Amino acid sequence: MAVLLTTTALLAGCGEDDFENRPRPPVPIELTGVIQEDEVTVSPSKIGAGPIVITISNQTERSHTVTLEGGSLRERVGPVAPLATTTIERTLSPGSYEVKAGSRRAVPKEIEPAVLRIGKERASSSGDLLLP
Repeated sequence: MAVLLTTTALLAGCGEDDFENRPRPPVPIELTGVIQEDEVTVSPSKIGAGPIVITISNQTERSHTVTLEGGSLRERVGPVAPLATTTIERTLSPGSYEVKAGSRRAVPKEIEPAVLRIGKERASSSGDLLLP
């Protein structure tokens, strides 16, 4: 009887795979940004396509709305108070994107946007250990 139960358990485990082993997306890249009186800067500004997290600090004396824009993507966050931070999390495709603060109507002098250049997709994180 024990042999029959052991054989049945082994055969049950030898079926087809229940899922497809798809590669994981690339590990998110952490970018930092600063809003200043005359410009927005984001570093690094050239990366490969995939998930990103931008943490932006407002170093001006006014609150600003932050916009990430490029292609068909347009995401707004804020307003961000003076000396506060905000975060934008997105998966970006290859192309050029702008990170803007405020608008022509909201600030007396336009703040120059930061430009992100997104290249080809980054490698999968499937081979990386200790990732969630």
